[in-house]
Amino acid sequence: MSRKTCLVALVSSTSVVFICLFTLVCVIAVLLYTSSDPILLKNLRHMMITEKKGTSANLSKSLQPCPDVPPKLVGPLFITFDQHRTMDGVKKDVGSSLQEGGRFKPPNCLSLQKVAVIIPFRKRHEHLKHWLFYLHPVLKRQQLDYGIYVINQDGEGVFNRGKLANVGFVEALKEYDYDCFVFSDVDLVPMNDHNLYRCFNKPRHLSVAIDKFNFMLPHPTVFGGVSSLSKDQFLKVNGYSNNYWGWGGEDDDLSQRISLHGMGISRPDSETGKYKMIGHDQDLNLNFEAAERLEETAATMDKDGLNSLNYTVKKIEKDRLYTLISVDIHAPQELNADGLKMTTQHGL
Repeated sequence: MSRKTCLVALVSSTSVVFICLFTLVCVIAVLLYTSSDPILLKNLRHMMITEKKGTSANLSKSLQPCPDVPPKLVGPLFITFDQHRTMDGVKKDVGSSLQEGGRFKPPNCLSLQKVAVIIPFRKRHEHLKHWLFYLHPVLKRQQLDYGIYVINQDGEGVFNRGKLANVGFVEALKEYDYDCFVFSDVDLVPMNDHNLYRCFNKPRHLSVAIDKFNFMLPHPTVFGGVSSLSKDQFLKVNGYSNNYWGWGGEDDDLSQRISLHGMGISRPDSETGKYKMIGHDQDLNLNFEAAERLEETAATMDKDGLNSLNYTVKKIEKDRLYTLISVDIHAPQELNADGLKMTTQHGL
């Protein structure tokens, strides 16, 4: 190599080092300056976040859609409810690939649907740990872009599953543009991961064969347990009724709303739709008014539901495995109707 060539290489290397040092000095100067100016610091952070979002969006655009049939499904699952299982253990076993709040996106493809899984909840932490242990792996294998929302009824008033489901729908949409909603009891675990937690052309009843009922469908119009509706479908029926206090009725009311809007209900086959129920004490808050209310569904559904929902958010907590939203749904401490009195004995 000639002396001239060596000299040129040395000058080039020196220039690169100088540019790097100059850039570093500028960054330090900007940080020092903006640290004393909160407005500039806020703007700088906003620029960095915007750039990061833009990079993520470009990455998403480059991904191909996930296949309609996820390739890593395993079929029938062996389900046991180990009494020694702990929430910390569940977090260690299934939480490593999750984002804060129980969020997940498949890393190698673009999910076909954005799914919010809504769990109406109160005093069932023992059930929740088992549910999370099994459902997170299933939902990941199904390649869903999903989030888990545990909607906790604050206080000791009478439980209202339908109203909590409506709250979950509204609150989840504040966080992300979900287009599919799965409403699930916390004590029901699927026994087959081919039972897809997504939405279909018709509202979907997923828990068609529960062990408690000898894996039989209780009646043709049942829609309780685990079900899915697209955002448009749920809006069309005005969500659940807010007026079914106590256990039972809100799912039958929703089934009627679906029928009255001409949509019908779809289901997986009885083998795919098998579920195992976590054992618990029977709730004593049976809603004996449900039968009478169901006769009024056609007249009340347009004014009782999402458009009449009222509640107060008490607290939002982001766990690795789920988002917990505690709400006051203005529940009565007891129900008195036509001489009927019911008091809260167990949390649902």
